Amino acid sequence: MKFELPLPLYKKLTVTFRVEPGCLGPEGAAHIKGFCKHAKKMVVGLDSDFIRWVIIPRYDKSLPETEYKTNGKRLNQQQAALYLSAFNKKLDDFEAHLDEQLTHLIDSYLGR
Repeated sequence: MKFELPLPLYKKLTVTFRVEPGCLGPEGAAHIKGFCKHAKKMVVGLDSDFIRWVIIPRYDKSLPETEYKTNGKRLNQQQAALYLSAFNKKLDDFEAHLDEQLTHLIDSYLGR
């Protein structure tokens, strides 16, 4: 798989990350929407040549924390790994980096 950058929006990997209100503390439900807007602004430029970020509250725990789609189709972990490999990225490293960034964003949002 070879891509020319920048990709049109429909070919980008849409990464939906659902944030649980509880990660913002006992009053997280009151802050989760504001945090998600803040986080989206902070990560929008991260790998933006081939990633489209969606950061939303996770109210339904039956939905996965992280979900991948491209061209309107949901990708499983193996397909997402293959897509990212075209950009010399490993899925495990990508997800670990995302988790780390979100931890920093939560701390900065809460003024820690």
